[in-house]
Amino acid sequence: MTNIVYIATSLDGYIADKNGGIEWLHSIPNPEGLDFGWAEFMQGIDALVMGRNTFETVCGFGIDWPYSKPVFVISHTLKCIPKAYEDKVFLVSGDIKEIVTNLNEQGYKTLYIDGGKTVQSFVEQDLIDELIVTQIPTLLGGGAPLFGLLEQPQQYTLVKSEVLLNAMVKNHYRRVR
Repeated sequence: MTNIVYIATSLDGYIADKNGGIEWLHSIPNPEGLDFGWAEFMQGIDALVMGRNTFETVCGFGIDWPYSKPVFVISHTLKCIPKAYEDKVFLVSGDIKEIVTNLNEQGYKTLYIDGGKTVQSFVEQDLIDELIVTQIPTLLGGGAPLFGLLEQPQQYTLVKSEVLLNAMVKNHYRRVR
């Protein structure tokens, strides 16, 4: 069982600006439309787990649903999935450890964990095995932080580091247990 975060942050560690915006993620020109390993990463996962806010953000992109794998949305307030996503997205709620156990029992062994509060909850419960974080060279000065407070430090080891487009740095870490 592996839970992986794959996400981008500003230099100062935010995943969204003060207004919840993410336009700054596209501040580095990418004329060749490189995916920076995204497709390969997605091939290696069984399902996604995201929070309601992230789900609603993705739905608001005005594009076809971008995920070919099942998506499990953790929400205590959302009561149903919009009809357009009913066969692709499933609502889950409750204790995060129980959610992960249930998904693993259903055969989903490698989970992509996405969304600020969801990532923070998984980290807080020490349920993250790998972090793949790409830093965008932008200082936002505030917004939604990737990480929150922890009762105990967690150690990770660097697996790989890549410079992308001579501007971004993609770091892959594995949890030391």
